[in-house]
Amino acid sequence: MAFSRILVVDDEESIREFFQIMLKREGYEVFTASNGLEGFDFLKKNPVDLIISDIQMPEMSGLELLTKVKEVDPEMVVLMITAFGSTEIAVEAMKRGAYDYIQKPFKIDEVKIVIRQALEKRSLRIENQQLKKELGTKYAFDNIIGGAPPMLRIYELVKRVANTKSSVLINGESGTGKELIARAIHYNGPLKDKPFVTVNCGAIPENLMESEMFGHKKGSFTGAIADKKGLFEVANTGTIFLDELGELPLTMQVKLLRVIQEGTFKRVGGTEDITVDVRVISATNKNLEQEVKAGRFREDLFYRMNVIQITCPPLRERKEDIPMLSGHFLDKFSKILGMNVKKISNEAMDVLKRYHYPGNVRELENIIERTVALEPGAVILPESLPKHMLEAREEAPGQVAPHAIQIDDAKGIELEKLTADFERALLVKALEQTGGVKKKAAKLLNISFRSMRYRVDKYGLGNLSIDDDEEDLVSVS
Repeated sequence: MAFSRILVVDDEESIREFFQIMLKREGYEVFTASNGLEGFDFLKKNPVDLIISDIQMPEMSGLELLTKVKEVDPEMVVLMITAFGSTEIAVEAMKRGAYDYIQKPFKIDEVKIVIRQALEKRSLRIENQQLKKELGTKYAFDNIIGGAPPMLRIYELVKRVANTKSSVLINGESGTGKELIARAIHYNGPLKDKPFVTVNCGAIPENLMESEMFGHKKGSFTGAIADKKGLFEVANTGTIFLDELGELPLTMQVKLLRVIQEGTFKRVGGTEDITVDVRVISATNKNLEQEVKAGRFREDLFYRMNVIQITCPPLRERKEDIPMLSGHFLDKFSKILGMNVKKISNEAMDVLKRYHYPGNVRELENIIERTVALEPGAVILPESLPKHMLEAREEAPGQVAPHAIQIDDAKGIELEKLTADFERALLVKALEQTGGVKKKAAKLLNISFRSMRYRVDKYGLGNLSIDDDEEDLVSVS
């Protein structure tokens, strides 16, 4: 590990000279001190990566120096030098925080290995601290992009719940950023240095789910060739994020409820209770209250998970955030892909703002990545965007274009809801164009006034309409 800075502290000049010659040949930068006081004074003014100190020294012993160093810098790596047969003192030094000890007379190859390992440990520790710092920055609140009122409410709620250990349920359509919210809660709270474990409840086969969640004992089933920790055990002292909670089978819901209530579980094939302290954050794109009514989700588990609820709005309900999000993704993918795309033209931005985004923020991110990758110039133009976006007309709230509807082979679609959303959107559009006059809106839609009144009441659109006079009622009915 070339250029690492090493301080050697020993009252014997010959020992100092030995380390100075040997370590310089290995490419290290070496400093020496003849006693503990001199070494500690040097450390106050100069950073080093490793300290090698004799234990027996006048004025300040190696153990005293070790104690003072650890008070100032608990992460400092210290190697102790001890005479042959003095291992008890060396063990005491390790109890106080020394990394290891080197025994006289020295075996040069062994000394080199111990020093290299000590410096590698320090390097890994620094990298780990940097990673944690970067994670904290990556999932800071200001990296959850958006300034629309629904997002501002989410920021405030996330800040408040981050410092608690209450269970949080995050609702929202696919692609709205539910996992990003979960990570922001974890990395901005007291558990930020603890594990964050993600479980996709919809991606684990039902017959393997218990083993994945709670682990198993060797021989408990075919293929269980060794003991295995479950994800709850891995997440101990930290946070477990249960994504797609609504996909959890009823049999697993019972077991999950016990873990949340009692903090204990058994591995598959095991008899011993394992205790964990885990914060649970979950997310779903299903309406769990409806799932409870339908008997597909346990009511007691729902109330346990739903202590604090956060709802992520779909992108179509916060379109004012599209320029900000698009700019963020443009910068991100220009750097990642090494492209020289600098901006989005006004015309292209109009297309982006007009689109309905059934895939929400994730879809917008994919669109910008694709566009940056294929854009030949420095500015994104409308023709650079996907064809289906150029063909899309501006939708009223809740309207979904038929070409954008995807029918899941397993789940299908809610036809009645989609039809109702489409009908409501047309009613809203007609009322807006006619200033809320129901008679005129009915004519635009080629329906009777009686039918118009019924639909206005059905969809709760009284706030968009005004009452027509009695003559209008008679003539149109």
